[in-house]
Amino acid sequence: MTLTVSQPQWSVTEEMPALVFSHLSHLGLLSVTGEQGRSFIHGQVTTDITSLSAEQWMWGAHCDPKGKMLASFRAFSMGDALMLMQPKDTLAVDLPQLAKYAVFSKADLTDASDEWTMLGVAGAEAKTWVETQFGEISAQLTEIPNGVVLKDGERYIIIVATQASETLLSEITQPIYSHTLWQSLEIKAGYPNIAASHQGQFVPQMCNLQAVNGISFNKGCYMGQETVARMKYRGGNKRALYILTGTASDPITLETKLELALEDGYKKTGTIIEVAQTGEHVVLTAVLPNDTQNDAALRVEGDEASSLTIRPLPYSLDEVE
Repeated sequence: MTLTVSQPQWSVTEEMPALVFSHLSHLGLLSVTGEQGRSFIHGQVTTDITSLSAEQWMWGAHCDPKGKMLASFRAFSMGDALMLMQPKDTLAVDLPQLAKYAVFSKADLTDASDEWTMLGVAGAEAKTWVETQFGEISAQLTEIPNGVVLKDGERYIIIVATQASETLLSEITQPIYSHTLWQSLEIKAGYPNIAASHQGQFVPQMCNLQAVNGISFNKGCYMGQETVARMKYRGGNKRALYILTGTASDPITLETKLELALEDGYKKTGTIIEVAQTGEHVVLTAVLPNDTQNDAALRVEGDEASSLTIRPLPYSLDEVE
């Protein structure tokens, strides 16, 4: 069955319908197998892979030796494999980086994206629909025939083997929307989805990874750990991830520049991390100076009619000891 996607007929800044489906074609899966696969990844990333249970998923990041992120991901188990879910463009450049060191371990790393179909389910009726199909879903990860379901609050990611996906797709009687829909929800959740173009630019705390439990400060050494730990214990981080919403006259990309309103004009500020746009309406995440006030007014460079305001984060950035 060919999967046909539709574009959302409502604004990304509006409330969505009670039940929506989204084809997560922008996300890929990096598969890690082998006798030393998990221990190898554990020594490379910010999160504690050894504590990951079969019913969990967790955020994490892979950093360069300077502590700058090469990728952010969701980590979880599927059978004997450890999976790292991340944007496809990031996976394409991060996999070779990991593979350079994996040759010294009994670990096999592959891009398994084409082997799996990923669908997002969201809305007030998402829980009812998912549990009608698969039974009770209470854990963060639940095994289903030919795949798994990841539970993320009131949203769900269904991952099924592509060769067995026709049965699932035949149960969906309404439009399946493009990944723009899902990106808008990830943005509103304040999630740190790092694109390939942002590799080597940000320490994890600059994208709030600590706030979504994506950094373990108790595990052993990993690539870039000294910088990440220094940011926590000695301070010095001057940036954070913000959610912005508003309007823009032209399509916004990750290369679009932002400006912050001052008393006597505007100044350039920040870097866009992820964006979703329908018409003139836009939501995005951006790394900004962490002293940016929540009532700040921003706009798109070169678009005087644009207007962006800061939306409260759904989590706290206060350090928990």
